[in-house]
Amino acid sequence: MNQKVFRYVLFFTIPVLFFLFTMETDAEENKEKLYNQRLLLYKKIETITNLPWYYLAAFDQYERNIQKDKEDELIAITFPEEVWYGLGNIEKIDQVEAIVFYNGIGKDGNGNGKASLKEPEDVLFTAAKLLLENGITEDDIKISLWNFYKRDLSVKTVMNIAKVYRHFKTNALFDRRFPVSITHNYSYRSTWGHRRGFGGNRIHEGTDIFANYGTPVIATTYGVVELKGWNLYGGWRIGIRDIHNIYHYYAHLNSYADHIQIGDIVKPGDLLGSVGSTGYGPPGTAGKFPPHLHYGMYKDNGHNEWSFDPYPYLRKWERRTKEAQ
Repeated sequence: MNQKVFRYVLFFTIPVLFFLFTMETDAEENKEKLYNQRLLLYKKIETITNLPWYYLAAFDQYERNIQKDKEDELIAITFPEEVWYGLGNIEKIDQVEAIVFYNGIGKDGNGNGKASLKEPEDVLFTAAKLLLENGITEDDIKISLWNFYKRDLSVKTVMNIAKVYRHFKTNALFDRRFPVSITHNYSYRSTWGHRRGFGGNRIHEGTDIFANYGTPVIATTYGVVELKGWNLYGGWRIGIRDIHNIYHYYAHLNSYADHIQIGDIVKPGDLLGSVGSTGYGPPGTAGKFPPHLHYGMYKDNGHNEWSFDPYPYLRKWERRTKEAQ
């Protein structure tokens, strides 16, 4: 490339890169600002109701996870209009007296005498009262959640999200990490959906990251350890459910990190174990395939759970991990 062409390319490339960097920075700042606004609202309702903010935040986050197009909205919790205003309240009168008359659940959270589904403080105050219907202990809140969702996994996930928020004292948890140490040799490609023969015809529900025995395996996200132990297909494996209703599955481990147990809270970068080749047999079976980490991701929408391709996320997290280090 001659100097004239080089200067031409440089002249146009630098402004574009600067523009993209500025856009990304603005997006991150706006996202953090939104999460701070939410936290202020949660804590305001905590002051009024004595419900710890992290339960309300977890309830809201779970609803955001199972609904579409809610990520950029201040509050994701919503209620059916007939439940909020009352079955006979055809005109949807939002005066508190009318809602009470028609046996609606909507409550006034900002003190203006009205309960509007479009007012975040009213919605959050109503949600807090719903969670407190049976009392303020953890078990009481679990009962309230069960009455609302009628689903064990939904209750468990909300409580786990609350556990993470309480531990880190914030809802703004954006960090991510690649699941194996990037200072070690590794390789991977998209293998989700490929056929597998062991145990019958089935598809490969994850991405295989090949690395040497003993390569550190780390947590990619914030979450709670939900599963640990032996599996016929996955060998020694560990499962972590994050704050976005995603279950992260790490399989074929050679060993676990010391003291890691079911119920533990993890953050991106925490050591989980090491790469191995366990599985395809009874406990202790190893060496039937090259050492690698099988990494799977499963999304729960409040009704069903399914596997999806982790490869695009791994590429993004690999880049972020390298930038962080």
